[in-house]
Formats: sequence, C-alpha cells, structure tokens
Amino acid sequence: MTPSSYFYKTMPSPVGLLTLVANDHGLAAVLWENDDPKRVRLSPLHEDRKHPVLLDAERQLQDYFAGKRETFSLKLDFIGGTEFQQKVWAALLTIPFGETRSYAQIAEQIGNPNAVRAVGAANGKNPISIIAPCHRVIGSNGKLTGFAGGMDAKAFLLKLETKDFVLQ
Repeated sequence: MTPSSYFYKTMPSPVGLLTLVANDHGLAAVLWENDDPKRVRLSPLHEDRKHPVLLDAERQLQDYFAGKRETFSLKLDFIGGTEFQQKVWAALLTIPFGETRSYAQIAEQIGNPNAVRAVGAANGKNPISIIAPCHRVIGSNGKLTGFAGGMDAKAFLLKLETKDFVLQ
C-alpha cells in the first residue's frame, strides 16, 4: 500500500451505517450511509477493520452516541478542499458541544462576513462529519438547514448534544 492509501471500516450508529476512512496520518472521513459519492472523493479505499485510527474513531463515536463523550481526541487529516474550505472546516472544530453557530457567524469568524453561501457550500463538503461538527451549523433564523446525513440525522445529533436525548 502506498502512503496515500485510505482504509475504511463501517460501523452501525443511531443515525445509520457510517463509513470511517483513514490513512496513516489520521481520520480522513466519516461518511453517511446514503452519502453522495461525489461529495467526498477518497481513493483507493481498502477495507481494514483493525486499522488503529479507525478502531479509535469507532470507539470514540460509540462513546459519543452513548452520551459519554463531548469531545473527540483523534488526529484528523482533512484531505483536499480549497484554502477557504479548510478555514471553514477548522472553524467547525471550534463550535462547543451543545452549541450551534449560524453560517453568518462562521463567515464572520473566518474573516469573510460576506461569504455566507460559500460557508454553506464548504460546510456541505466537510468530509469528517460529526467529529468536525457541521451539524452544529444552522440558519440565522435558528432553523435546521441542509445536511449530508439528512435532516433527521442532524436533528438527532443536536438533540443528543442538548441532553434532551433519551437512550432507547
């Protein structure tokens, strides 16, 4: 395998089957069951159910879904993306657990207050869903907006984080 190879494993979750993707530098993606294959392009992919980065990511996500974890301590490897997208993805990592930000607030945070739509587009291309919490970004009116995992998954994640969640 070359250093640019990606390894994956799948894991069940309350929001559907997730595909975790890593390389030897860190976690590169958390993809949704019905994800658009063009949204995040990583190849070649090789299944590896015992890759240490993937096992650690799975364990931390399981803790998160069980209500036992509010932060992740994984090495992330955001591959690709423009400089602007990288800034947006870095800003996502600063949104505290249980809080939300608007697209306008993210645009302001990265020093480009007129780029609200571009922030939305970059948010939609975030390859490391849940861990880089794009689900915490909502419309300025407080309403839920588009989400690669679907609106039900976004609502579930936000409810989980606000402790209105009852484990079933």
